[in-house]
Amino acid sequence: MIPRLDPGRLPRGRFALGILGLLLGSGATDVLAGTTGRILGSVLDSEGRPIVAATVRVVGTSFGAYSDEEGRFHVLNVPSGVYEIGVNRLGYGATVIREVLVSADETTNLEVRMPGEAVEVEEVVVTATRPPVEIRRTSSKATVTSRDIEALPVQELSDIVDLQAGVVDGHFRGGRIGEVQYQVDGVSVNNAFNNESSLKIDRSLLQEVQVISGTFDAEYGQAMSGVVNAVLKQGTPDFRWEAEALVGGYFYPESNDRIVDDPIDPTDIQNYQVTLRGPLPLKSTYFLVNARRSTFDDYITAERRFRPSDDVAPGTADFLPSGDGGEEPLAYNREWSGAAKLTTTAIGGLKLNYQAIFNRRRSRPMDGAWAFRYNPEGLSKQREFSVAHGFDATWTVSPTTYWDLSGRQNYLNYEDFVYESAWDPRYDEAGPALPDDRYEPGAVVQGVEFTRFRQVTDNLLLKSSLVSQITPEHLVKVGGELSMPHVEFGTPGHLVYTQVGQQAILNRYVDRPPDYPGVRDYEPVLGAAFLQDQMEWPDLIVRAGLRLEYFNAKAYLPSDLSNPANTIAGAPESHPVAVPRKAYLSPRLGVSYPIEDYAAIHFSYGHFRQFPALTDMYSKADYSELATLQAGVDPGIFGNPDLEPELTVQYEIGFTHALDENLGYDVTIFYKDIRDLLGIEYIPTYNDARYPRFTNTDFGDVLGTTFSLEHRELGPLRLALDYSWQRGIGNASDPEETYNREEAGEDARPRLVPFDWDQRHTFNATVSWNRPGASISSVIRLGSGRPFTPVLDSGFGNGLEKNADRKPYGMLVDLRGHQDVRIGGRGVQFFARVFNVFDTRYFGDHVFASTGTTEYSRFPFADRITLADPTRFKPPRKVEIGIRLDSEVW
Repeated sequence: MIPRLDPGRLPRGRFALGILGLLLGSGATDVLAGTTGRILGSVLDSEGRPIVAATVRVVGTSFGAYSDEEGRFHVLNVPSGVYEIGVNRLGYGATVIREVLVSADETTNLEVRMPGEAVEVEEVVVTATRPPVEIRRTSSKATVTSRDIEALPVQELSDIVDLQAGVVDGHFRGGRIGEVQYQVDGVSVNNAFNNESSLKIDRSLLQEVQVISGTFDAEYGQAMSGVVNAVLKQGTPDFRWEAEALVGGYFYPESNDRIVDDPIDPTDIQNYQVTLRGPLPLKSTYFLVNARRSTFDDYITAERRFRPSDDVAPGTADFLPSGDGGEEPLAYNREWSGAAKLTTTAIGGLKLNYQAIFNRRRSRPMDGAWAFRYNPEGLSKQREFSVAHGFDATWTVSPTTYWDLSGRQNYLNYEDFVYESAWDPRYDEAGPALPDDRYEPGAVVQGVEFTRFRQVTDNLLLKSSLVSQITPEHLVKVGGELSMPHVEFGTPGHLVYTQVGQQAILNRYVDRPPDYPGVRDYEPVLGAAFLQDQMEWPDLIVRAGLRLEYFNAKAYLPSDLSNPANTIAGAPESHPVAVPRKAYLSPRLGVSYPIEDYAAIHFSYGHFRQFPALTDMYSKADYSELATLQAGVDPGIFGNPDLEPELTVQYEIGFTHALDENLGYDVTIFYKDIRDLLGIEYIPTYNDARYPRFTNTDFGDVLGTTFSLEHRELGPLRLALDYSWQRGIGNASDPEETYNREEAGEDARPRLVPFDWDQRHTFNATVSWNRPGASISSVIRLGSGRPFTPVLDSGFGNGLEKNADRKPYGMLVDLRGHQDVRIGGRGVQFFARVFNVFDTRYFGDHVFASTGTTEYSRFPFADRITLADPTRFKPPRKVEIGIRLDSEVW
């Protein structure tokens, strides 16, 4: 069983269900996808004839195989990494192939030629070469190895993902945020509350990152736009350690362009991490331990002129500041993170693994913070703790069959408030945050934010699969997944003023439904089963699969939505009815047709379903709040536990060509038909009122093409670039857009317009210069303008058609360089990173609707607050320097 962080939080029945799921995992849970690959190949003599019974072994591991009568062999379940492959056969010279790369969920193909037939032949050592582009893939997939990651100017997993073709600020091929499945070692780490990743993964932990932006196999679910799988490093037979430290800050020209002072503090950014790997005293047992501390102070500083309890002198415009006048970063982040991993193969045929990854964060975000530049103590602060921990078990049944079982607890606790207790007397002393334009436009000079929010997700996941190479051509996976999230969210104490005579009294309401509900908890059940067949012949690869998905909301809705609280006199009676369970089948198909060994045509098609985030299903899902609803009253948007899954049907066709051993390219065309997206419907009631609630009403489509090219070696240079063109249109960019247009008195009827993130042209390039012990790499990103709605005049109702114009293009350049030196006989690496090298102030962010630029507005008085706000610009140039130590001597 999985050790839970807080066993008391898990109801006994749910705990028993989890144990039952573990015991029955092989029949009811999903594959441990994304951690291992396979090696497929043939052993031939110098004249191309098959060699029978040759021994093929993965050096340094227990993996191996024998060649059959046709010289073919396959090695299953090999962890991601770079290996040496040894091949031996009596009467032939031993052969070693170096630099063999194995990627998760991929097949590495080898053709081994063994020399001569003399009994005594010296060992032949060959360095494996792989094509610059993957010929045998059936859909778009980028694999970034640990070597690539070390050379890039990136720090976390999200930085790596944003560099891939078709990805624009977390949007995969035109999809909404929250449509991507994030996995660590093949198991989801998404937060069921909002369908986003619950963890930040530092680059020091990453063995490999796979970004699937096209279609994907049936083993992946609860995603419509893509899959990101982070494969972590693991323990090693020999003891190793590495440590890294970096410091940095913002450096930009002294000018008025950014309308903010530019004090330079080279310690605004600090990051320290250490990783230990090695064996334990137990046989065949290895460990990994990682710890990281990072601190970040934003470049904009706040001045403590006011305290939250300050006020204006009665009957005057005289301000009474009592702050100490000190300065502090307006936004900041303090984070601890780390990981531990324990792996053993001491039990014959069984591999056991336990791992835990955690993040602990204390922060004050920049969004909306500029208003508090003279009263920073009034800003709400965010506190977050997340951990994903559990076990993996792999049992090798035979050389052609193995079984995986995984169990995880994904736990996240997020809080957002100024003071933890709703009864804190400082709320009474301060009152709500109040800007006062008499002091300075938009500046909050008294009070605190009354934001109070808590969200906890405690999710137990069980996954399992049976994998078998049933014939040399067919690799079959069958398995399933069970997810049992316990989600809590809401307001831990409402702060509400009431007027008593001439005095306003601050009241606290804790769990006082229907008007002031507290933190509510929900326990839906999600399940899936899948069948996947990977068929490989020399001139054809087919990946065909079918996925069955299940959802039980475990919730109730009114039987008559027109009398939701059963309080309308004379109306038909309404009573709670259980939300029906849901199940859906999703087919997936991918085909690749190789042309010799240097080119291939690939095609893929699939249905991809995703149940909406639980926050949209369950927020305000207690319809008793509508007991007093009257015509003309806006009650806000209500959740809907009876939502259908959102659906994307995706098609992709492409051509891959390796021009030589170093140069190759891929061209892919894709189309996405998006249906049943989350949107808003208005429900009429019997008393002539109406209320909005979420439903599956929005839609859209995306058409695009991607071109990627890689030139691995051009002397000391290496070049990789990709270009994406896409057109994403739909009736709404946000589920609440229809509601917002209705409330603003605009036409809320559906119409097709570009999505807010519809960046038609995206170009990414990575250029590196390498020599032994040193390298310099640059990442260049260029994006065309995203849509915005222009206005002709200041005031209400002067906007043109939604997203009728385009923002300017933007470009960012980042650099990384390193130099290895020897100090005391040990290798030491000094490195530097520069982000936003040219101090770009704009890269696809805010523009004024009257001008289409972030620099100025045609209506400076109406926009005076925004014009004075430096946060509308892209953060300035950031420079970091660091040192990396490694136990290995270079």
